[in-house]
Amino acid sequence: MTIDLVCVGNLKEKFSKDEQAEYLKRLSAFAKVNIIEIKEQNALQNPVSILAKEGEEIAKNLQGHTIVCDINSKEYSSQQFAEKLSSLMQTNSHITFVIGGSFGVADEVKNLCKEKMSFGKMTFPHNLFRIMLLEQIYRAFTIINGKTYHK
Repeated sequence: MTIDLVCVGNLKEKFSKDEQAEYLKRLSAFAKVNIIEIKEQNALQNPVSILAKEGEEIAKNLQGHTIVCDINSKEYSSQQFAEKLSSLMQTNSHITFVIGGSFGVADEVKNLCKEKMSFGKMTFPHNLFRIMLLEQIYRAFTIINGKTYHK
C-alpha cells in the first residue's frame, strides 16, 4: 500500500518536522507514505491565479484513488475513516490525499479527485492539518489492525 500526501507548502517549524517524521516512522509498519510538497504561490498574486498554478502542480501528482481535503465535504469519525481506508485498500494499492494551501484547492483539482473529505467546519493552518491527517491515517491503521493506540 502506498499513500501520498500532496501538500501545498512546506513545514518550517522544527516541531512540525519532528511530528511528521514520527508519524511517517509509525506508518512505515503499515504502508509506504510519501509527502509531496507543492510550492506555495506568492500571496500577493490574485487568489484565482494562485489556485490555478498550485492546481496544475497538484494535478501532476494525483495517483490511484484520490481524496481532496475540503471543508465543505463529508466528515468521518475516526472509526468511519478506518472503515473507509480499509475498504479502499481492498481495491486500490495507491491512495493520494490532497491538502491545499492558504486559498484552498482549485475546483479543477476537486473535480479530478474521486472523493472529498472534511475534518469539520473549522479552518486549520495547512501545515497543522498535514500532521492531523497523518495522525488520523495512523489511527486508522491501528484500528484496522487491532492495535491499542485507538481509544
